[in-house]
Amino acid sequence: MQWKIVVRRSFRGGAVIAFAVALFAHAQPGTHARERIVGLPCEDCEALFAGLPTSVEEAGRIAPVNVRGEPLQLHGRILDASGFPVAGVVVYAYHTDSTGIYPPDAALAETPAASHGKLRGWARSNASGEYRFATIRPGPYPGRSDPQHIHMHVLEEGRCTYYIGNVEFTDDPRLTAGLRERAELRRGGSGVGTPVRDARGTWQVERDIHLGLNIPNYADCAAR
Repeated sequence: MQWKIVVRRSFRGGAVIAFAVALFAHAQPGTHARERIVGLPCEDCEALFAGLPTSVEEAGRIAPVNVRGEPLQLHGRILDASGFPVAGVVVYAYHTDSTGIYPPDAALAETPAASHGKLRGWARSNASGEYRFATIRPGPYPGRSDPQHIHMHVLEEGRCTYYIGNVEFTDDPRLTAGLRERAELRRGGSGVGTPVRDARGTWQVERDIHLGLNIPNYADCAAR
């Protein structure tokens, strides 16, 4: 379970799981989960639905174009258990800004997404299973040793939703060999990506998502 730092530098510790369960039972109006939540415990899993656009495109954006930071493109494919691409799956992602905080968004203050901040977005896989996000490279939490990371969730519409863990980066010295073995980085397939700069200086990071892989109770998803 990841710790969060917001501008107030407040932390949620041992009570985080209980808080998440309470949140599921008492969601704010308009932000309740439409699909079954699996893979518990899952912090703020209902946040995916807060502000979810009525139409989600293949190309999503996490950080607005005016946010400072090194540009980064996160992309990959959605695959089923047999390795075939799956269209129409929604991916939700959020992360810190370049200074390592989650910039608050007043519009989210009364929703489960309050702690996720402004840098959040959605993308839907196309006919080839491909999705992509334009954003910036997140900063590490100030004063902590946690690696840089991007949080990701999956929504299989009409079936279920779940947290698939983080994307973390092989060139980040904070990502030690021990941390790379965490179970969280294996939810939905490997969450460890190797950033490569393209000719424009944009970091390119690939992360394929294998639906249900290493997700507890994934069998509870409704039949497709």
